[in-house]
Amino acid sequence: VRKAVIPAAGFGGHLFPATKLIQKEFFPIIDRDGIAKPAIFLIVEEALRAGIEEVILIVQESARKDFEAFFHQKLTTENFNKLAPKYQEYASEILDMGKRVKFVVQKNQLGFGHAILCAKEAVGDQPFLMMLGDHIYRSNNETSCAQQLIDMYQLHGKNIVGLRYSDEEAIAHFGTVSGTWLERDEKSQILNITEFAEKPTLDYAQRNLRVNGLDDDHYLTVFGQYILSPQIFTLLEEQINNNIRQKGEYQLTPALDKLRQYDGFLGLMIDGKRFDIGLPENYLETLQEFRKQ
Repeated sequence: VRKAVIPAAGFGGHLFPATKLIQKEFFPIIDRDGIAKPAIFLIVEEALRAGIEEVILIVQESARKDFEAFFHQKLTTENFNKLAPKYQEYASEILDMGKRVKFVVQKNQLGFGHAILCAKEAVGDQPFLMMLGDHIYRSNNETSCAQQLIDMYQLHGKNIVGLRYSDEEAIAHFGTVSGTWLERDEKSQILNITEFAEKPTLDYAQRNLRVNGLDDDHYLTVFGQYILSPQIFTLLEEQINNNIRQKGEYQLTPALDKLRQYDGFLGLMIDGKRFDIGLPENYLETLQEFRKQ
């Protein structure tokens, strides 16, 4: 797994009017070292530290210059000299990161699945790590969340998605899966996925998405990190060519479920936590909690 895809072309309507001025991916997060870092910095950093060689950011045309300026443009000498040494180090680190960041433009915002398809040419014929552009991650141990997923992919060689436990009140906001346990012990919890459902109703979840060993009010939801085979692009093209939409957009989940039927799909319980910045209350929680973890 040498490449990562990060969709960052959404409008961020839930964070308007702030997103009229700045992409949500640039919202600042205070890290454990006390430094304010844009969310996209933390996401790209997670991918690169897991051994990814190239990060593909999917962006809007109107925002491309901002992303390029962040990752590729040097500070003026005057501003650089005003920085304390630790910040000068970060200025250099961002430029080093930028050498491995590539941009793909999503010309029309037609949905999550459409955004991923835009990366087809850049990814090529190889498996890739996909991470959400409005989530940041923190592992509970020395192995990052992305590295946990990559390590398990290397063992099994199958499409795999990170999972977490969620209570029933949360599933209407997330992709949810069902399946049977392939492994479940202290070292790893791996699910053989039998269904993907995009933001299901509670009634549907109770009838179709139960997983053995979980409390009745708990389900398994998508963590926000995937490793996918390039066949996902073929399935997304079929979906778009046949104009198969959900709520007017081309979504990723139907293609994931077809990929599961063709190749199989595993789910790994990630030993870590994800932080969502896509909603005001979640962004506030991230600001309060991320530094503490």
